Amino acid sequence: MDEADHIQRFLQGDANALCELVEAYRKPLFSFIMQLAGKENDADEIFQEVWLKAMHALPRYRHKDRFASWLFKIAHRQIIDRSRKRKWLLSSDMESDGHTAPEATSETTPRDVVSDHELGSRVREAVATLPHAQREVFLLHMDADLTFKEIARIQKTSINTALARMSYAREKLRDQLSSMYKELI
Repeated sequence: MDEADHIQRFLQGDANALCELVEAYRKPLFSFIMQLAGKENDADEIFQEVWLKAMHALPRYRHKDRFASWLFKIAHRQIIDRSRKRKWLLSSDMESDGHTAPEATSETTPRDVVSDHELGSRVREAVATLPHAQREVFLLHMDADLTFKEIARIQKTSINTALARMSYAREKLRDQLSSMYKELI
């Protein structure tokens, strides 16, 4: 996707260009927000607020950062602002996230499908227990595919701090999920 072209088209009045951008980033952005906000209703509202802010800020977007990095930085700020305004703590308790088990194919058995769904649930639960800064780095890198340089800009920290947070997150996840890994072998 040529994001610069979509942005230019939107700025010239093509609303479909914005719709295409929203659709392209719907899954990774909403997933990021959901995993940090913890509640689907809050995530829906934050998602909409992010796009409203982005839409109003697009004329000032300078393309020095990747669009994804810029968009996730807006999301990061919205999550922080909402948490401050409402004085609610970012919850580690993930409510049902609406994920469904993958459908079985001719190569998979029902046991495989259930096992994959349980594995995904256990990984999401483990990620939810990470401290906020580590969870954010993990999700921005793994789900949003941002570089550590981009993550450092979003978190207003050094690249080394972002790398350290990722390292600590991986270590904690490895410790939490090691028993599950042993079950799989």
